[in-house]
Parts: sequence; structure tokens; C-alpha cells
Amino acid sequence: MLSAKRLFQEIIDNDESFRLFCSIAASGEAQGGWENGRIAALVPESQRALAPKITRHGADEDKHGRIFNALLRRRGLEPVEVPSETDYTMLLEARGIGLAHDKLRRDEPLTEHDIITYLVHSRVTEQRASAQMAMLCRYFGGDPLVGRSVRMISNDEDNHLAYCHEELLRLAAAGHGRTIQRSLKECALVEARVHRDVSLAVMAHMGRILGWSMARAALLAAGIHALYLFEWLGGWRRMVALRMPERRDALGGRATPAPEFA
Repeated sequence: MLSAKRLFQEIIDNDESFRLFCSIAASGEAQGGWENGRIAALVPESQRALAPKITRHGADEDKHGRIFNALLRRRGLEPVEVPSETDYTMLLEARGIGLAHDKLRRDEPLTEHDIITYLVHSRVTEQRASAQMAMLCRYFGGDPLVGRSVRMISNDEDNHLAYCHEELLRLAAAGHGRTIQRSLKECALVEARVHRDVSLAVMAHMGRILGWSMARAALLAAGIHALYLFEWLGGWRRMVALRMPERRDALGGRATPAPEFA
């Protein structure tokens, strides 16, 4: 019988699949850390109060990358090159979601619209990350190998999501509501397609590593397509709703250190 817990347990138990999983995760987190660092440096004067929070966001992402690499080292494993078809962050950029890396490499201040684009992108992708980490916490929060790591990352992702809600609501109240809602829907629909494509690519790689049968691979692919259909038909709405979070000013302090993972 297939279940998410059994699937992830199989991936974690095998060195090669675990190596690929952690390498993909570490690469995405490192990219997110770089992006947030550049955005913090280029924040327009009208949004300067956001800079420390964006810096905190980037520091958290960098920390997550170190955590995944540390998990590899504990198993005596080295990272592998991430297949391009599994690179969620870069595939989103290629489809026009978020701020282009070319823009971030220039030393030109961003605009207020750019900040909205960044927060919209973060709102949607952090929803995905928060849900995925909550699932891993539910299944593996007590695991001696990965439990502490997934709990720490999950808490950070919840903070990031809360921050995006609060800041987007602030900007909506300042007159950007229609732009934000339109951008959120566009971003959510594209993200759902990219998530589907990346999930199919990752599962194809895992299937080859773990020797899955054609029937099992087909069943997993069908599940991924079914999730996408649900999101396309209306599940995307959970990615765009805005509500004031219980965690207020979630990124207002310093990043939580994780020296044992450095």
C-alpha cells in the first residue's frame, strides 16, 4: 500500500535517494538565501523597514541549506549535482515568477512593485514549503536522524508564511489590493504547474534509484497529476487567501542559530 510516510521512509533509508533528496533541498534553500540577501540590499527607500526581515528570511534559507548538507555529512555522503528538471526555484524564475536573477545582480534599487512581486512569490512558495514540512514533521518529527532538522525548518517556514501574510495585508491596505490579488492568482497557477513537473521529475529519478516497478511509478505519477488537477480546479485558492497571522512580526527578531549544522 502506498502512503506518503512509506514513500519518504524508503527515500530516507537508501543512501543514493537520500543524497539526491538532500541535494535538491539544499540547492533550493541556498538559492533562496541568495535571492533574499540581494533583495534586502536593493529594497527601495519607501520599504526600508522591510530590509531586516528580508535579511532574516535569507539567513533562515541559508541555514536550511546547511542543515541538509549536514544531514548528508552525517551519513558520509557528498551532495550530487541537481538535475535541471528538478530545480524548482530556477524553473519558477524561467516562467516569470518572482524577481529575475538578472535584476537582482544589478546594483539598482528595486521598486515598490518589485517588493510586491517578491512577497507574492514568497507567499505562494512558502505555503507549499510550510505544508510539506508539516507533513514531514508529522511523519518524522521523532526520527533520530532527521527529526530535529525537520522540526526546526518547519517552524521557520511557518514564520516565513506568517510574515508574507502580514506584509501583503499591509500593502493591500496601502492601496495595492487588486494588484496583489491578481498577482497571487497568476503566481499560484504557474507554481502548481511547476510543482507538478518537478514532482514528476523527482519521482522519476527516485524510481530509477530505488528500482520501482512500472506500475508503482505510474500510480505515483497519477497521484501527482490528480493533485495538480485539484489545485487547477480550485485548490489554488488556499495559496492566495490572505489573513492576519497569529504569529505577528514573525521575522522581527534575529534568525534562530543552528551552530551544530554550520
